[in-house]
Amino acid sequence: MAYDARRAPLLLALPAILAGSAMLLPLLYLVIRAGGVDSGELSALVLRPKTLVYLGNTVSLVGCVLVLTTLIALPLALIVVRSDLGFKRLLTLLAVLPLAIPGYVMAYALIGLSGYYGPLSVFFGLRLPRPEGLFGATLALGLYTFPYLFLTLRAALVGMDPALVETARSLGRAPLTVFWRVTLPHLKPALLSGWLIIALYTIGDFGAIALMRFDVFSAAIYSQYANAFEVHYAAWLSLMLIGLAGVILFVETQLARGTRLVRSGQGARRLLAPIPLGRWKPAAVLFVSAVAAASLGVPALVILFWLTRAPVEIDWAAIPSAALQTLAIAGPVALVAVAIALPVALFHLRHPGRTSFAVERLTWFGYAMPPLPFALSVAFLSLAALPGLYQSMPLLVAALAVHLAAVALGPIRSRLVQVGPRTEEAARALGRSSAAAFAWITLPLVARSLLAGGVLVFMAAAKELPLTLLLSPIGTRTMAMSIFSRTSEGALYDAAPYAALTILFSGLVVGLILRHEDTGARRS
Repeated sequence: MAYDARRAPLLLALPAILAGSAMLLPLLYLVIRAGGVDSGELSALVLRPKTLVYLGNTVSLVGCVLVLTTLIALPLALIVVRSDLGFKRLLTLLAVLPLAIPGYVMAYALIGLSGYYGPLSVFFGLRLPRPEGLFGATLALGLYTFPYLFLTLRAALVGMDPALVETARSLGRAPLTVFWRVTLPHLKPALLSGWLIIALYTIGDFGAIALMRFDVFSAAIYSQYANAFEVHYAAWLSLMLIGLAGVILFVETQLARGTRLVRSGQGARRLLAPIPLGRWKPAAVLFVSAVAAASLGVPALVILFWLTRAPVEIDWAAIPSAALQTLAIAGPVALVAVAIALPVALFHLRHPGRTSFAVERLTWFGYAMPPLPFALSVAFLSLAALPGLYQSMPLLVAALAVHLAAVALGPIRSRLVQVGPRTEEAARALGRSSAAAFAWITLPLVARSLLAGGVLVFMAAAKELPLTLLLSPIGTRTMAMSIFSRTSEGALYDAAPYAALTILFSGLVVGLILRHEDTGARRS
């Protein structure tokens, strides 16, 4: 019995539409709250000199981070995919593992490296100034986010038709000319995709930027809200930050428009023969080593250094408590996010139409919204409509799950596309109800994707900082909050155990994801 694509069951459509509406509700309330000022006050708020400084700093930071990540990720991807340098699996692992180190931990490592008591001063007598401002924020975010660009470029290089490069070479073009005229244009979609992810992350980041003492929109929003200065000003700053995210999405869409790249070859995919590095091999090895040392070696060295300097009076008993509180938040968030993503994916795939498309897009919109404005809007909404829920665990779990549901949506949607509805339709034709056919046929087939989506959300929730800072119940201390507060207070030795535990946990999850990716690649 085939599905009626035009009529979705109420039990499927209702939760999906409610989930999509939940993404819009905080934004609508933020607009209403910001609209509570007259035009004169509005112009005074928006046109403040400080606001223009926030805007300029935010745009400068995005530009600098994109330049730094491109300078790292592009040559790294070319070395891994196109060169004859060995140990490619190890190089890929080294290039992806920085994802296990959150931006605020990277900022902690850079701060901990410098100063009179830092390891460079103690071991080598080299006293570096504390990194801060645009330089420090760019370095911390660039070393954390370059793997996003590396992964998209690596996938594009692996999937590129080798006949294009071989033809250009056979026509006598020099290697550099082939790169500029053939390879680089085919990397444009990957570059735009990676830049989009990094740009959205940069404007939404709070922890690394606050530790680096750089005045951007996110730091100003938190300061205005946490110190109860001007709620309307915080609301307008949030809307401007969301508008900036919209501008980034618009620019990326315009740049990607008209790009059409298809394979010219037929049959099975093959890889281009590796390019011998020759006399450039030492330089390539030095570059890869420098990237690994900066993105992985520095955090590991600084954490080990401060762990050895940790005084005996450090509150070691608080560490298991912070770890348990992190798990107590991330676990329910993963379950609720998967429960949101599954009906949204089913509604979109089984009953295509404007409503289901809008619901699916709204789920991604909730994830694209910078975390701090999202948290602020949820806080405003709960204070106005449900004050009893403000700074409660159910509200924190619900806000995180709505914000991170798109993370689980990707793997669930991909698996549902592979499974298709035919087997389930056959079960219904044999007399099974829709619910029974889904429970006994489809659900077991997508169970691994549900688990993968849940693990991704779990890791994101465990590392999340802005929403947890604003919405968590009083007395809550997660691992991320502990690292941030102790580093802000200059207690670097006290933050070291939390940073080490966070990296260990994130590293295990990244390892599981890479192993899952390798297993999938071998099966395909």
